[in-house]
Amino acid sequence: MVKVVKFGGSSLASAAQFAKVGDIIRADETRRYVVPSAPGKRNAKDTKVTDMLYSCYALAEAEEDFKGALKKIKERYNSIINGLNLTLSLEDEFRIIEKNFADKAGEDYAASRGEYLNGIIMANYLGYEFIDAAEVIFFDENGNFDDYKTDKVMAERLSHVEKAVIPGFYGSDSNGNVKTFSRGGSDITGSIVSKAVHASVYENWTDVSGCLVADPRIVENAQPIRVITYRELRELSYMGASVLHEDAIFPVRKAGIPINIKNTNAPEEPGTMIVESTCQKADYTITGIAGKKGFVAVNIDKDMMNSEVGFCRKALEAFEENGISIEHMPSGIDTMTVFVHQEEFEGKEQQVISSIRRLVNPDIIDLEADLALIAVVGRGMKSTRGTAGRIFSALAHANINVKMIDQGSSELNIIIGVSNNDFENAIKAIYDIFVMTQI
Repeated sequence: MVKVVKFGGSSLASAAQFAKVGDIIRADETRRYVVPSAPGKRNAKDTKVTDMLYSCYALAEAEEDFKGALKKIKERYNSIINGLNLTLSLEDEFRIIEKNFADKAGEDYAASRGEYLNGIIMANYLGYEFIDAAEVIFFDENGNFDDYKTDKVMAERLSHVEKAVIPGFYGSDSNGNVKTFSRGGSDITGSIVSKAVHASVYENWTDVSGCLVADPRIVENAQPIRVITYRELRELSYMGASVLHEDAIFPVRKAGIPINIKNTNAPEEPGTMIVESTCQKADYTITGIAGKKGFVAVNIDKDMMNSEVGFCRKALEAFEENGISIEHMPSGIDTMTVFVHQEEFEGKEQQVISSIRRLVNPDIIDLEADLALIAVVGRGMKSTRGTAGRIFSALAHANINVKMIDQGSSELNIIIGVSNNDFENAIKAIYDIFVMTQI
């Protein structure tokens, strides 16, 4: 058995957290490949190292004195090194970083140094080999992740290494320059490494005990999810659930590798298993609830719309012409509604309306702003009758007006549209009826 373990920034924020991580890794000999993030916040008022690096580089780019800011970053790392009683020195690394900042090596390079330096410390602390992610993770000339080249090079490199530390978040582009994934991209690195070494399990360690049925900021003491499928997690991630970077699912999903979300501060807890498929029944009819605020509904009405060939396609051209992506599109006989992000739409609304009128000549175009979308997701919904009815009952009881409902043929999820003002209460109401009362 081979395990790949990724640790988030909060798990590596201090020497004390590093020591916890070391104990976790050493407790299981199969944890052979480690992917660290940059140090996160040590307390609520603290600053993440990645943010410190961005700020420091901004000074360098503006040709202002950045040495004081870089010194503070060095002090963060030295406090970890000294707290672990290591003989390691990062002086040479910081001299290189200082020169590259002065030479304006780029924002991606700057941001990546958080993971890079933490990887060096982690490798030294564990006695593992350090492998620079820029040597084994690649992006093509268009800036897209090159999975073929990465798989080939990383698999070859790690086949000769028993235990290694590969920093998360970055790789190199077609010119050999450092390029980063989006924020939270260390999750993706862990997934890529897992696929390359054919890992039995990809353990993703963070500061929560797995995925929760609902956002704990909205629902107090939300219940954990024991087992969730990739498809379910993908739906929840897209709608705002943030335990795991949504792009991190794809590499391991292709290889059929399960992901185990674990808590560094409570390693004895089972966490959440993310799997391709399972015969295990969920604890509740629904697996999870997630949502986002800030949508606009564009309602398009035209008599006999359903008999007009190509009507929907032509209407959607109006959004494409203006560079606006759509979220959902429920429709009726004489109506169709397009949900779009309000922030993206507001500056172009009149151009879009004008385009719709030109393309399909509707009877009425009506806009409704300040809407929220909520996804109710669960593999148990398919075999349970009356799920949609229970959702409507819960929302009606909470005096919440439903603006839209959309359900795919897979019966895996139901999307509900409500007013922004009703968002939190709607999630609480749905959670209560499926988890608390289970009626």
